[in-house]
Amino acid sequence: MSTRLQIANPRTGQPDHEIDAMNESELATLAGRMRTAQPEWAARPIAERGEILERLGAAIQAHGDAIADALIADTGRAGISRIEVANIPQMLSRWASTGPELLERHGQYGFQTAHPTITTDLRLVPYPLVGVISPWNFPLILALIDAIPALMAGCAVLIKPSEVTPRFIRPLMAAVDEIAELHDVLQIVEGDGATGAALVPLVDYVAFTGSVPTGRKVGEAAARAFIPASLELGGKDPMIVLASADPAKAAATALRASVVNTGQACQSIERIYVAREIAEPFLAELAEQASAVQLNFPDIEQGDIGPFIFARQADIAQAHIDDALAKGARLLAGGKVETLGGGKYLRPTVLVDVTPDMAVMAEESFGPILPVTVFDTVEEAVALANDSVFGLSGAVMAGTLEEAESVGTRLQVGGVSLNDGSLTAIVWETEKSSFGLSGMGPSRMGDSGFLRFFRRQAIIRQNGTPLPLAAYGEGNGK
Repeated sequence: MSTRLQIANPRTGQPDHEIDAMNESELATLAGRMRTAQPEWAARPIAERGEILERLGAAIQAHGDAIADALIADTGRAGISRIEVANIPQMLSRWASTGPELLERHGQYGFQTAHPTITTDLRLVPYPLVGVISPWNFPLILALIDAIPALMAGCAVLIKPSEVTPRFIRPLMAAVDEIAELHDVLQIVEGDGATGAALVPLVDYVAFTGSVPTGRKVGEAAARAFIPASLELGGKDPMIVLASADPAKAAATALRASVVNTGQACQSIERIYVAREIAEPFLAELAEQASAVQLNFPDIEQGDIGPFIFARQADIAQAHIDDALAKGARLLAGGKVETLGGGKYLRPTVLVDVTPDMAVMAEESFGPILPVTVFDTVEEAVALANDSVFGLSGAVMAGTLEEAESVGTRLQVGGVSLNDGSLTAIVWETEKSSFGLSGMGPSRMGDSGFLRFFRRQAIIRQNGTPLPLAAYGEGNGK
């Protein structure tokens, strides 16, 4: 029997939506139906799959207003919700156009081995059923960023989005249902943590985006099920501001890279290291610019940042600020979670005199908090930036790109933005690994975002006479 869940609105704090969490039996039935349908989907020429996904893009555009309205209710922010919807047809077109070429380039046919009579083919065989478990911070994009290339590869895909932001599921499925060919190979289900846990042993590959604690559970469950997993987890991204950087430009970049989506992004800048030579003007600019940021309250169509999507995250952010202040940090801007209309808001918070033992420097805050440390040498800055269990991405600001790169290549992270911040949010063409606790498994970016959904099958042809047993007889090795 399904479990009915009440879903709170991030702007009011009150429940205004219900979902029926799919139970284990229902999920197993659905997964079985999808497995049955997948061979027909995989048998279609890849160009034909691309054409079908292009049609899905058109259907999503046609349902765009309804999907965006649901995302706005899910997240309490309007502009980024509309950007999410606008990006999906582009993502579909990208994989529809690049998938065939990647498949052709990475397969091998008629390869001559070191043995004169033996040739091989390398076939890329899609995993039958891919499971996607997605988070609440970018509900639509992070539900489909794994699903679309998996579909293009020929997999069936079963998605379980976060129960915190489930309103977009129904209008999105209305678009999917218009594409008959996808009906049994793409499903997005409502559910909670129990639904996600039930999904893992039912699939052949799991792609998870979310927190480290939950990612550990998913990884352990995948290991028990003996299936591969892509785990995209948290970050504590550092930015180093060198003495040659322009203080005002660096402050503006750090602020934007820290507070977009209220800081609720894994690639947000969460630690800032600034050279002592420019620390004073940088901090003055950062505090001034942070204080000028406007909340999107009471009008959701105005302002710069919205409420916390998940109210519990506001408590974590406030605890990090309070811990830092109790241990001697100074507050230059923000600092207090506000309850406005029932939603939880935090103005950009600038902290100085922070130390590595503070939670705000060690743990993922996932909010608009900018803790700043002043450094004396580049070696010190690099050591501090690398002193983390996370290694998702980072950034360096300098007077020239060459100087920024000379420092950026020393960071132990998967992606480094030079003279900018959080560029991995908009650049998807380049593969990157997640270092440390920030993730595990193949990259979702670049060619790997598609190729990870295939197993490799070698077809080995004996064009001559098979060797007899005598070829391996005793004495032949002399």
